Amino acid sequence: METTPQQIVTAISTSEIKQVSGSVAILEALVAEGVDVIFGVPGGATIAIYDALFDYSEKLKHILVRHEQGAIHASQGYARTSGKVGVALATSGPGATNMITGIADAMIDSTPVVCITGQVYAHLLGSDAFQETDIVNMSSQITKWNYQITDATEIPSVLAKAFYIARSGRPGPVLIDITKNAQLQMFDYKGYTKCDHIRSYRPKPIVRPSYIEQAAELINQAQRPMVLLGQGVILGGAEAEFKAFIEKSGIPYAWTVLGAGAIPSDHPLNVGMLGMHGNYAPNMLTNQTDVLIAIGMRFDDRVTGRLDKYAKQAKVVHLDIDPSEIDKNIKATVPVWGDCKETLPMLTALIEKKQHTDWLARFQAYYQDELELVIYPELNPTSGEITMGEVIRHLNDITNGEAVIVTDVGQNQMVASRYSKLNKTRSNVTSGGLGTMGFALPAAIGAKYGAPERTVITIAGDGGFQMTLQELGTIMQNKIDVKIIVLNNRFLGMIRQWQELFNDSRYSFSDLESPDFVTLATSYKIASKRVADREELPAALNEMMNSKGSFLLEVMVTKENNVFPMVAQGCSLSEIRLK
Repeated sequence: METTPQQIVTAISTSEIKQVSGSVAILEALVAEGVDVIFGVPGGATIAIYDALFDYSEKLKHILVRHEQGAIHASQGYARTSGKVGVALATSGPGATNMITGIADAMIDSTPVVCITGQVYAHLLGSDAFQETDIVNMSSQITKWNYQITDATEIPSVLAKAFYIARSGRPGPVLIDITKNAQLQMFDYKGYTKCDHIRSYRPKPIVRPSYIEQAAELINQAQRPMVLLGQGVILGGAEAEFKAFIEKSGIPYAWTVLGAGAIPSDHPLNVGMLGMHGNYAPNMLTNQTDVLIAIGMRFDDRVTGRLDKYAKQAKVVHLDIDPSEIDKNIKATVPVWGDCKETLPMLTALIEKKQHTDWLARFQAYYQDELELVIYPELNPTSGEITMGEVIRHLNDITNGEAVIVTDVGQNQMVASRYSKLNKTRSNVTSGGLGTMGFALPAAIGAKYGAPERTVITIAGDGGFQMTLQELGTIMQNKIDVKIIVLNNRFLGMIRQWQELFNDSRYSFSDLESPDFVTLATSYKIASKRVADREELPAALNEMMNSKGSFLLEVMVTKENNVFPMVAQGCSLSEIRLK
């Protein structure tokens, strides 16, 4: 009997359909999305996924972390260095809630991660079953999107949406909660199709050429313009477009903590870091500029100081992919909606080629004041204990700006941000908006997997390091080559600084007693060393950098040293203190 075309189509379609479990469908989705590493901890509500993962070892690398907070921070570090979506996997109940801090961190810092959590059986939902929490409602305010799957047939399409939403537009975290019955359920699997469109979801606003023209007119008329560089340039992959814009316009640029390294830090138009512990020149001259061009930044309070005294004399051009950020804190004279990789070239084409020599000279004059009073003494002390700044200076000499620097939160973060030399984009990994102590060590693990060919150095204080130091076990088990510097000042340093300056040196519960970090690292089979003598510091850093595999270097630094300049809370940028 002759086979009809319809029978051929039916036969082909039937052969492409196979019965798989929901757990297998999850892993197939990850493989199809190009995921190469997952960070997680197994639990009762994810045993089915982990059983399926046993057969996927050649396609998916799983890193067993020691705590679910480590999983989410590691996925953030991976995303930040690779530019891809990070993936974290946790069980229900405490496993899911342990990721909440990291999810909130990823949300405020626009980091693309997909979190997959296990959940109790669907018929037990709402019954207070063992290890049941309503993670969907709990995470609704700190995710771009979240969703609970109770039927395995939804898994391919929902995960496709999850990855699309996480990476598109302004990136961010997505959480998908999957009940245990859906993980076990067998269904007809028809393959995986990536998502590239969701009705009612517009990741990029429509670019309006009229606003580009208005912005160009303001910039061409400006006598004292300044550019504020944010992480949006890095997230949009617009580093080359940004460089072309500033070099044609001749406008000096300052950067936010998360914008650091978008272009090499030794660029002649770089005038320093913005904000509370930023450089003297850009902070002072913010209130003297006539046109502020903000690119991919959100005018965070740590950048602006008092809003009612922030750049009141300036016209503001704000480029951002997220329309909700425009006019949220600072009113824009001209809003430029859109992806800066698209809008910057349009703007560059319309601006005049200029040099702002006299204006740049004013930045240089303020810099000289800061150099004499703050920078040189911090980087080149000749007596007393080692300073954090001189550690960074020696590190710059060794790495020449080629390493990935992962910092924790506090004084160590501000000093590293101020003084680290960065020659490549995606070299600065830190917790910006949420300021999560304990971020650095697990984030460095993820950063190394995201950029395996690069040297990854994590810098932490003795306080923040102890919040996630159990991840030394992850480094040990997986033989991860991460260099760890613990700047030990025997205090919660930033808290102590505030208590000294604003609470009459009443050091209330900020004095910190720590374990022997060298002995601790040794117990994790990690090479380690402690240094307290200035003359021994360069050799110790070289030993760390030349070691094979991971290395922990504890540096005993000045116990009561402050990070300056500083804009106190409630003050304007013009009230910045140099001492």
